[in-house]
Amino acid sequence: QVRLSESGGGSVQPGDSLRLSCANSGRTYSSHILGWFRQAPGKEREFVGAIRWGTGATYYADSVKGRFTISRDKAKETMYLQMNSLKSEDAALYYCGRTNSYSTSATSYSDWGQGTQVTVSS
Repeated sequence: QVRLSESGGGSVQPGDSLRLSCANSGRTYSSHILGWFRQAPGKEREFVGAIRWGTGATYYADSVKGRFTISRDKAKETMYLQMNSLKSEDAALYYCGRTNSYSTSATSYSDWGQGTQVTVSS
């Protein structure tokens, strides 16, 4: 049983930072891969990055590489997304989901949380 919930979104200016959280009120297993996705109005749900729960290996979309960092706290059953140097293009509703096989496609993930809103405006 995986029950994910995102938090930490807010309204920031370009260049600012935010840290999002994805908490699992169930239990996360080593076989799980947790992914961050985002969806802006009128666009498809887009891969941001992912982490293998067991090994901690991370993966990032080219659009965020070098700016975003994914980490996890196993004891807290929580994944984080540290977002630095935010751009207007990063504004979206951010979701986390779970898969057992690595993919950058949203269709491969399930157990989505409700999402947390990130707004970047000047």
